[in-house]
Amino acid sequence: MPLTVPVKLPRPDTRYDIKLGTQLLSQVASSLSDVGKVAIISDHRVFGLYGSEVCTALQASRIDYSVDLIPRGESAKSFRTLRKILAAFSAYGINRSDAVIALGGGVVGDLAGFAASIHLRGVRCFQIPTTLLSVIDSSVGGKTGINTEFGKNLVGTFHQPAGVIADITTLATLPRREIMAGFMEAAKHAAIAGTGLLRLTAELADIYGSLGSKMFRHEPCLATVEKILAEHIRFKVKVVRADETEDVRSSARLSRKILNFGHTYGHALERATNYRLLKHGEAVGWGLLFAGELSKKLELLDAHELNLLDDVVHRFGRLPDIAHVPVADILDALAHDKKSGTSGLQWILLSGIGHPTIFSGSRISKKLLIETHRSILKKRLER
Repeated sequence: MPLTVPVKLPRPDTRYDIKLGTQLLSQVASSLSDVGKVAIISDHRVFGLYGSEVCTALQASRIDYSVDLIPRGESAKSFRTLRKILAAFSAYGINRSDAVIALGGGVVGDLAGFAASIHLRGVRCFQIPTTLLSVIDSSVGGKTGINTEFGKNLVGTFHQPAGVIADITTLATLPRREIMAGFMEAAKHAAIAGTGLLRLTAELADIYGSLGSKMFRHEPCLATVEKILAEHIRFKVKVVRADETEDVRSSARLSRKILNFGHTYGHALERATNYRLLKHGEAVGWGLLFAGELSKKLELLDAHELNLLDDVVHRFGRLPDIAHVPVADILDALAHDKKSGTSGLQWILLSGIGHPTIFSGSRISKKLLIETHRSILKKRLER
């Protein structure tokens, strides 16, 4: 039986289940209640691995479907790809009683969810995440969007999924870098949630260190892995329930803004490298190191807790080198961050593990940002 994490948001009729387990792809039709037909959005690699199983399940339940495949990678999150998806919906006749299935990682989920949110002013979208990052983070909470020339996710909507079906055996086929990218989001959750989730995340790192990607199919470990992943999902749901649309005025403890810990620098790093050098989660990993170091320099975080954060990040492997990326390019990208307001950027920093704090960018000098960047590069060389 799958683990089920219910999502109940304050808005009326905004409820859905996140199912986590094994052999769920073959049972996907059981989650598609009252659906006429389905438009599947995926990429070539993921559909080649899992498309047949999903389509067979739909055929067995006599659910008509179409398939539209998009390119892999962040470059696919564009107006051009979005237009093609919307045209495919119209050509297939997707209406308000039908649904979209997003079969893939964060790029597929963001794009398919965005297209579903604006087609006919909104149709249902079921997320079937196939990367660790999308299982514990991007498939949960309803954020959708595309990138523009000015930055990441600058155009998008909040469109809660009709359901999330996470078959963790799909994670066993992920390359090492994709798994690391997901682990960085897990480290982010742990840092802002507290020491309990931090310990579970360290346990996950130990299992991965012993088994590698086989951990997602290793029967003796599956129950433990599912339990830990479910705790990450529950934390994300808890934050989303408290602040579904990331209220810009909110400074509450569970403001959705806290989920941006590590993302301000991470998004800037992605933009500065034209989205080609790093996986999103890898950029977030660097962002965690940067935000932790900046927190210490601002005397918010003590050295011991910074070491705890750094240790969890590094336990999952070595992040790609960014020493050659000009710091001026990163600073320029920070200036275009979508969360910049009248008082500058709102940085999410730490005053302790489990104690995120919203810190005004107007109180952080350019000089301090450069010093922090150099500090994390120096630490990497020393490891």
